[in-house]
Amino acid sequence: MLEVKNLNAGYGHLQIIRDVNFSVNDGEVIAILGSNGAGKTTTVRAITGMLKPMSGSVNFNGQELCGKSSRAILDAGIIQVPEGRQLFTEMTVYENLELGAFSDAAREKLDESLKFCYKYFPKLEERTSQSAGTLSGGEQQMVAVARALIGLPKLLILDEPSLGLAPNIVDEILTVAHDMAKNNGISVILVEQDVNKALKTADKGYVIENGHVVLSGTSAELQNNEHVKRAYLGI
Repeated sequence: MLEVKNLNAGYGHLQIIRDVNFSVNDGEVIAILGSNGAGKTTTVRAITGMLKPMSGSVNFNGQELCGKSSRAILDAGIIQVPEGRQLFTEMTVYENLELGAFSDAAREKLDESLKFCYKYFPKLEERTSQSAGTLSGGEQQMVAVARALIGLPKLLILDEPSLGLAPNIVDEILTVAHDMAKNNGISVILVEQDVNKALKTADKGYVIENGHVVLSGTSAELQNNEHVKRAYLGI
């Protein structure tokens, strides 16, 4: 589905990531792991068109997206849930969700998509007329994920979904992500500092350090890797 090859990106003359390579298959959850500042978010920004890559390839279902606009990448089916959620806090839950239906196909399926999202996040149905800014952090994250799902993604990118949330809410969000991939065919890229939770959710992972992919493998392989144990799992 997604093949990233030799991706280089940064800000101005400052290069942050160098020759990043990874792939995502249909119905797969992959984790991009690393500490704060390692280059995870820069990688995602380069994939989604928010940052123009210096060089490399981002091939999605046979279409080269490197250098394309964010809208073109969105139209191709890659949708990101940004770090920090970025909701319109003065608008209602329903109005925020409605904004996810940016394409003609998504607008046609809005009612169906809302029912789909409410099945996973029933609290949102109870709060459709409530201002998003009055929700708890966990409920706001649910809105952000649901808004992305309403856009009918083929590939969903979750950028630091655990940030500032209680462990039980994080588990709920990650369970939904896993279910999306396995039962609905929506592939997922999970960008996460909480390596333990990420590897329990993902099929495979890539560890980024100082802008390079230094380790990759199945979740089981990474959980048993001595460097990952020492550096990220505290074992």
